[in-house]
Amino acid sequence: MTSLHRLREAIRPPAPEAAVEAQRHLDDLTKPPGSLGRLEEIALRLATISGGAPRVDQPVVFTFAADHGVVAEGVSAYPQVVTAQMVENFVRGGAAINVLARGAGARVVVADFGVIGPVPRAVGLVSCPIAAGTANIARGPAMTVEQATRAIERGAALAEEAIDAGADLLATGEMGIGNTTVAAAITAAIVGAPPEAVTGRGTGIDDEGWRRKVETVRRALAVNRPNAADGLDVLARVGGFEIAGLVGVVLAGAARRVPVVLDGFISTAAGLIAAALAPHARHALFASHRSAEPGHALALAHLGLVPYLDLSLRLGEGTGAALFIHLARAASLIYREMATFTSAGVSQSEGASIAPAKPALEPQS
Repeated sequence: MTSLHRLREAIRPPAPEAAVEAQRHLDDLTKPPGSLGRLEEIALRLATISGGAPRVDQPVVFTFAADHGVVAEGVSAYPQVVTAQMVENFVRGGAAINVLARGAGARVVVADFGVIGPVPRAVGLVSCPIAAGTANIARGPAMTVEQATRAIERGAALAEEAIDAGADLLATGEMGIGNTTVAAAITAAIVGAPPEAVTGRGTGIDDEGWRRKVETVRRALAVNRPNAADGLDVLARVGGFEIAGLVGVVLAGAARRVPVVLDGFISTAAGLIAAALAPHARHALFASHRSAEPGHALALAHLGLVPYLDLSLRLGEGTGAALFIHLARAASLIYREMATFTSAGVSQSEGASIAPAKPALEPQS
């Protein structure tokens, strides 16, 4: 039995009674039912996933990096060497994700899943390259099925190691020049949307570059013909090594009943693959924000997720997920530390004119 098979078999939907008990507790807190809005929704989902009072004491952000052969098609405004340069920046602690993670009290795990440029060995860098970047998806499959499986399993192993060390929330992030093109191809394949509807400007390409990028996605789909019903097939044909690693993080979190926060477009593409492999994995997912990339909204809708922030972010790295950690921690504190009507001796409403609390949004199966 492979690790991937084990992960898929271990993923189950949350117990219905856990949601009922969590909602009962939230409704007994000293406030009108539902008055904390989507903060209560987060608290309810955290409690339902974990099966008890939620905590966000040891969040971990996974920022995985890899290069993409599709860069040869001229789809990015930046040269491929930037991937390696940014990995060094992550390790030094100077990138946006480092700053935001520090502010959120989160540890950042930086891993090389297949960076082409020279990345010197450094303390704080996990080296687990599958290959020196993927092949060009406009001309053939990105990787073999064996490589895709190995990358998923390596990402899952890193997540399991963090969970064993006490991680109670997993956040996803990535770095890889060209990976918005790959995410667009994954999204188009699984959602069934046309390339122009899911392809954005990524690092800031001009109109001509955007048209070239759309055509590249179109050719990748035509050449590879990924099977939307088979997440592993989609990943191997038009995916990326860092995306595969994040698929492993999602599956490991879902299997261990630890919430997983999706960042932006690329991380959500990993969520699409994970949900295709194990449909119940979506119950562990939180959409931190809505990216400026047009395909992101379509990917989130496919997963049945509604984002909590809308800040026009389009950086990646895990930055939106790091911002969401503050909301998740606030929701967990409300759940655990706010007084109940009984404990505080506060009279409850007689219910004559109080609207019922809206049910929390759940990913749709």
